[in-house]
Amino acid sequence: MTQEDETGQAQTNGAADADQPDHGAYIVEPMISAKAIAARVEALAKEIERTFADTELLVVVGLLRGSFIFIADLVRELRLPVEVDFIEASSYGNAMESTREVRILKDLRAPIEGRDVLLVEDIVDTGHTLSQVVKMLRARKPRRLATIALLDKPSRREVEIRADWIGFEIPDEFVVGYGIDYAQRNRNLPHIGKVVFRERGTDTAGDGAGP
Repeated sequence: MTQEDETGQAQTNGAADADQPDHGAYIVEPMISAKAIAARVEALAKEIERTFADTELLVVVGLLRGSFIFIADLVRELRLPVEVDFIEASSYGNAMESTREVRILKDLRAPIEGRDVLLVEDIVDTGHTLSQVVKMLRARKPRRLATIALLDKPSRREVEIRADWIGFEIPDEFVVGYGIDYAQRNRNLPHIGKVVFRERGTDTAGDGAGP
């Protein structure tokens, strides 16, 4: 949801689909290409189908706002009966460091008791957001609850949690693109890129995704 919770398998050299976006104060260097993301999403969908093969209806819950592109692509690959719902949680605002406090800004529209649920996160960083949202959903007594994250930053973890499925594991870099933002910008990039700040002359680590 923000660059505070991510997962995956080291893929830091995917080719970019476009030139490096230039935003004056910073540029975005390519990390994971759109092609690599699409292939990984397709593979993840197949794994999820096997796990939930007996489901009557899978409730796919997206953590807004960073997961919206990921969840759209993932759902289109799933050959299962699905229902989509969303939760919006915030722990970053426009800042680059997490406050460690998670606020629920938008809750689910329907109950999940006795239902199969897949929680979709964009990035797991410290783990606070995913941990607290999972705890909240488990208290609502779903039949099964599984988690998936597009990106994971294990070096940043502060709580013991790991998504059941991970798209890519990445180093401690501030990333944007494919729904993930920096101060609400760069969500529309088709690939994942690393933010590099010009004035500092060095890479900036942190949370590459806004809530």
